[in-house]
Amino acid sequence: MPLTLYYEADADLSHLRTKTVAVLGYGNQGRAHALNLRDAGCRVIVAQRPSGPGHDAAVREGFEPIRLEQAAAGADLLIFALPDEVMGDVYASAVAQQLRAGQTLGFIHGFAIRFGLIVPPPDVDVIMVAPKGPGALVRQACERGGGLACLVAVQQDASGEALRTALAWGAGIGGGRGGMIETTFAAECESDLFGEQTVLCGGVIELMKAAFDVLVSAGYPEELAYFECIHEVKQIVDLQYAAGIAAMRKRISATAAYGGLLAGQRIVTDEVRREMRTILDEIRSGRFAQRWIEENRAGKPEFKKLLAEEAAHRSEEAGRRVRDITSRAKTT
Repeated sequence: MPLTLYYEADADLSHLRTKTVAVLGYGNQGRAHALNLRDAGCRVIVAQRPSGPGHDAAVREGFEPIRLEQAAAGADLLIFALPDEVMGDVYASAVAQQLRAGQTLGFIHGFAIRFGLIVPPPDVDVIMVAPKGPGALVRQACERGGGLACLVAVQQDASGEALRTALAWGAGIGGGRGGMIETTFAAECESDLFGEQTVLCGGVIELMKAAFDVLVSAGYPEELAYFECIHEVKQIVDLQYAAGIAAMRKRISATAAYGGLLAGQRIVTDEVRREMRTILDEIRSGRFAQRWIEENRAGKPEFKKLLAEEAAHRSEEAGRRVRDITSRAKTT
C-alpha cells in the first residue's frame, strides 16, 4: 500500500495559531513539542505538577506550569506527553471530567488509545503526531531549521478538521520539513513496540551482550570484546542510517561483508523468526500492554530486577574502561 506523505506546504499553521495548545508533561517529548510550537507562533501552556522533574525546567524556559485540570478545561488541543503507563489514570482523574465538545486530544504514541487505557467521548477529535526520534533530536532539528520525519494519524474526527489540526501540529514541531507520513494509531503503536522489543531495545542489546560473553568466556580481554561486539555497533548503524544496508556493505571490508552475510543467517534462524511472530502476536492481542500495566500497578518489581541484572553485566564495566581509553585518545 503506498504511503501518503505530507510536507510543510500541506499544513496550515495559522489553523493552530488561533488555538490554545496545552502540553501535558514537560519531559523528553513534552519539552520539545512545547518549545517548538511556541517558536512556531502558537499559544502554548504547560501542565506539570509542581513536584514533577520537569516543573523547574519549564519555568526556566519561560512557561508558567499549571495543573492538569486547568489545562484540560482551557485548551483547544491537549497534547499528552505523559508516560504510557500512567496516561490512563491521569486521564481518568484529571482530564475526562474537564472535556468539552470540540476539543482535540493529541497523542505522541498510540499506546493509550490502541489498548483502551483512554476512551475519549465521541464529540472530540483524537489525533497523533509521533516524531521518529527522541525529544532531544526533535528540538535540535527544529532549532537548526530542519525537522524529523513523523507519523500522523486521525482516530476520531468529530469536527471534520482533525487531519488539518494534526498536520499543523506536525509542521509546528518541524515534521513538515522532515516529512509527515499518514498512518493509524494501531499501526504506529504495534510496529513501534515490535521494533523496540525485537530489534532496538531488545534483540540488538541481547545479541551484543551474548557476543561479549562468548568472546570473554573464550579467553579474550573484556575491552577487546566490548570494542568488537558493542562499541563498533554505532559505526555500522551510522553507515546504514546514511544510505541503507546495501550501501553499508559496500563501505566495509569485503571480508566483513561476506562473513556477516553468512553468519547473520545462522544467528537469525527460523526459530528466531517464529519467536518474533509470537512477540508480535503478544503486542497485537494486548497481552504485552496488560502485562506492562499490571507491572506498574505492582510497583515494577520485575522491571527493576531486570534493570539491575543488566546494569551488573560485565560489559558495563568494560564499557567504562573503553570509553576512558577513547576519551584519553581524543585529548592527546
